[in-house]
Amino acid sequence: MPGVTHDDAPPLADLMPWSVAPPRLGRAWPTAPDAASLKARWDALVKAEGADREVLFEPTRSRTPHTAVGQLPGGLGGTGRLARASGRCPEPVRVLRAPFDEQWLIPDHRLIDAARPELWRVMDERQAFVVEAPGAAGPPLLLATSRLPLLGGARVRPLYRRPGGTEPNLAPGLLDHLAARLGRRPDAVEVLAWAVATVREGSRVPLTSDPVLWERGVGLGRRALWLMRRDGERPRLPGGRRPYVRAPLPARPVTVRYDPDEEALYLDEGRVSPVPPGAWDFEAGGVRVLEQWCAARTAEGEPGALAAIRPATWPQTWTSELLELVTVLALLAEVRPRCRELAVTAEMATAEITATELREAGVLPVAPAARRPASVLDGREEGPEGQLALL
Repeated sequence: MPGVTHDDAPPLADLMPWSVAPPRLGRAWPTAPDAASLKARWDALVKAEGADREVLFEPTRSRTPHTAVGQLPGGLGGTGRLARASGRCPEPVRVLRAPFDEQWLIPDHRLIDAARPELWRVMDERQAFVVEAPGAAGPPLLLATSRLPLLGGARVRPLYRRPGGTEPNLAPGLLDHLAARLGRRPDAVEVLAWAVATVREGSRVPLTSDPVLWERGVGLGRRALWLMRRDGERPRLPGGRRPYVRAPLPARPVTVRYDPDEEALYLDEGRVSPVPPGAWDFEAGGVRVLEQWCAARTAEGEPGALAAIRPATWPQTWTSELLELVTVLALLAEVRPRCRELAVTAEMATAEITATELREAGVLPVAPAARRPASVLDGREEGPEGQLALL
């Protein structure tokens, strides 16, 4: 008996209906791979006056130093016009700047063209932001991160609609339907883990009512989630396969190359090995993750611009992050083929849960309210020039 066809597997957009475009900065300099550079850039900005400050700021139609905006949720950043700003830089926060690339952001609404406050309101240690990274060929990669994602051209799907891990961002009735078909009620994290393991072309997710297959998929997905979120115990490769710095990394590397025979990553004359081919070849959105990560730390900013302010020497923290990234990508490269096999099995299985079945059960289509953010305003948010924001 044929299983679910690809066309009748429900789309992720229906299973996790609330989505938001990622924040749009409008300028690159408020993010950096290190927090110290951001504080130095802020200092350079507030020391400049008049037209010089305007040029350094890099104004757009949405933001200039004279734009009046409210504070970011959580009381982050100032609300006075940036043209008059002085004092210390708001404490930078960690964000996901590119796939698997955690950087830092100055959390100030005056610097961000479109901050997406609804994402900031639900951001906490329980939250998982899901981002679709299209593949050059084949199914997309579902990135899951605890950090605020800043990946352009994507959609962000928070796992929870409210802070504290409450009200899953799932089609209403989906968990009840899965409980009836699986014989036990899964939670939101299990559904996300299954989606991460089985997502197919077109961001469709083949669901199953086979408890054994479900547990297998959830197990694979949980491992992928743990590697992507990097919370808790740090991942390690087996002894003898762990990457180390074999030749010191230079202060300001310029070139990056990979030697597959040596399984070595070179930053100028600096060498890291072993770097498995699976880690070097790991792609997200058609781009090699490691290559993009290194490029973000070796690129020179335009002279005179704030983005040109960067570390004088390669920080030790970057080396530690690089070694961990190699480990994460190598382990994910081992999980990926198993996920592809599982997805094919789920598509061909007879115990399918199709989009047609979910429509007949009344789970789909979701009500318009499920595609809108929940009301989560528990405290006051400061508006422009310190006024109370009316929400």
